[in-house]
Amino acid sequence: MPIATPAQYAAMLDAAQEGNYAYPAMNVTSLTTINGALKAFADKKSDGIIQVSTGGGQFASGLDQKDAVLGAIILAEATHRLAERYDVLIALHTDHCQPGKVDSFLKPLIAETARRREAGLPNLFQSHMLDASELPLKENLELSVDLLKLCAANEIILEVEAGVVGGEEDGVDNSDQPADKLYTSPEDMVAVYEALNGLGRYMFAATFGNVHGSYKPGAVKLRPEILKEGQEAVIAKYGKEAEFDLVFHGGSGTPEDQLRETLEYGVVKMNIDTDTQYAFTRPVVDHMMKNYDGVLKIDGEVGVKKVYDPRSYLKAGEMGVVNRMGEACDDLFSTGKTIFGKV
Repeated sequence: MPIATPAQYAAMLDAAQEGNYAYPAMNVTSLTTINGALKAFADKKSDGIIQVSTGGGQFASGLDQKDAVLGAIILAEATHRLAERYDVLIALHTDHCQPGKVDSFLKPLIAETARRREAGLPNLFQSHMLDASELPLKENLELSVDLLKLCAANEIILEVEAGVVGGEEDGVDNSDQPADKLYTSPEDMVAVYEALNGLGRYMFAATFGNVHGSYKPGAVKLRPEILKEGQEAVIAKYGKEAEFDLVFHGGSGTPEDQLRETLEYGVVKMNIDTDTQYAFTRPVVDHMMKNYDGVLKIDGEVGVKKVYDPRSYLKAGEMGVVNRMGEACDDLFSTGKTIFGKV
């Protein structure tokens, strides 16, 4: 069953850490984007991560409902069924959840996994992200501790964040954050380890100038060495086993050398959202512009059914996702490294 079990997901992260590669983690909003991600991972023989945001869940539940939990469950259940046809391992994850949405989004999804486990079914999601970076670090870690305990009881990995990812994504705007908030200090990284060590498995989104969105080269000042310095500080104090599984947010447009440098410092997961949104939309627009007289009933004409059929342009969008996610697998060196059938 290609949706990873908790043990398989842990093995995926271990393999990436040991092999200096990372998994692309793509945000999905529909069956079309799920299928694009699955095909890309399968074509590249790469394991991978499919994730759902609160906004993605709202969208998937429909205009009348706007229910993030319902939509996230629907997308996750669809992924479980579709992934059965593929020979790579897929983990399901939820993206940025701010403190104000923990009770209305994260906890109901954790409860749904608990319900499934009691019924002998696999976890719905294998990991969740708490983004409490808006809080002072002490409060952030207190909430992280509580949620990590709840996740660990259900064999769920928790992703936490200290430091702020700039820019805007999914309705959360950090564009006006002061520069120092975009860089996690070694002291903060040590504090994260000391607070969470021994409570359960977690991933850590430490920030090093990351910004959500797409920017021209040179507009974003990444400092990957911050990850190196933080890892070294923790390992110097607590040993090699304290090394973090790090997550890279806001990587759209990152120069290849900087992207791959982060892999040397323990990045095992990189979120892909802005780039796949564009990769989906670009061929759809191309279809519309090339078939303008067909997709519209102009001057009393009837149009061309086969080009205004949504399937004609949604398939093009899906293929755009496949191509971009394939590039991500190559860039992050996960291509050809599936552990499906080995654990």
